[in-house]
Amino acid sequence: MRVSFECRSGHQRRCSSVLAYISHPAFFAHEAPKPHPECARRLSVIEDQLRAAGLYDLLRHHEAPAATKEQIMRVHSARLINQLEDLSPSSGFVAIDGDTFMNSRSLQAARHAAGAACLATDLVVEGRSETAFCAVRPPGHHAERDRAMGFCLFNNVAVGVAHALDAHGIERVAVLDFDVHHGNGTENIFAADERVLLCSTFQHPYYPLKGADTVSPHIVNIPLPAGTQGDAYRAVVSELWLPAIDDFKPQIFFVSAGFDAHAEDPLSDVLLDDDDYTWLTELIVTLAHRYARGRIVSCLEGGYALEALGRCVRTHIRGLAGL
Repeated sequence: MRVSFECRSGHQRRCSSVLAYISHPAFFAHEAPKPHPECARRLSVIEDQLRAAGLYDLLRHHEAPAATKEQIMRVHSARLINQLEDLSPSSGFVAIDGDTFMNSRSLQAARHAAGAACLATDLVVEGRSETAFCAVRPPGHHAERDRAMGFCLFNNVAVGVAHALDAHGIERVAVLDFDVHHGNGTENIFAADERVLLCSTFQHPYYPLKGADTVSPHIVNIPLPAGTQGDAYRAVVSELWLPAIDDFKPQIFFVSAGFDAHAEDPLSDVLLDDDDYTWLTELIVTLAHRYARGRIVSCLEGGYALEALGRCVRTHIRGLAGL
């Protein structure tokens, strides 16, 4: 369905869907010792960019609920949940590993981040919105079934995917992960589940040093050497992702939307630019309309060059919303 908006300038805008933008104040309360690249300012710059572009008020805003224990346990063990509850500090910080920290409000933020993916799934599958973007932190795609790591506590996209499969009866889900780091957690959780097609691009060798040797009919990993630029990136995605998606014919797309493969990002040696993320978004939207009635749930993962992150998420959301 196409809808029109009367913009403040008086011009008509047409879009294929009104994107559901899902966030929560708890995401700003999760902190790690400074300086840490995964900081609350990441969400602030995204909101600033959306407001400056006149997009913020055109979106349908939702506050993320906390995921239930049942929803989280579809993809994580009780052992992990209990471990995080036991580690959660009353003050200060606790280090899970050298990169991953919790303060007194981190676990609450992680529950709401996972809940955002569930709400987004409900909205999209039930037809209340065609697309959704979850502006969440902590990110999720490194969290394995039994292990929190890589800035991640719960695997937000995995919780959403399992919700689509188990609560809504979706039979085929595609996860597209373009973060510069391999989504080892998502692969770990769905390695044996042929209902899930995982397509991933990531710098290799690089953290977490996994994924390059995976052999699976429903996992398409593309390890990228340092220095990979946009033309080469687009070519390999077209060559390897598209045939797998065409064969699989997913009914809904989930996106692990990491913007840290950008040339400006301090944690990346891959050299994508703003136009490459525009191309990726347009590709995903085209595929979703071809196979999945336009249904897309996108969750923020990495992206640590703040200005580049804000620009690229703005472009991503504009593309997902058809604005």
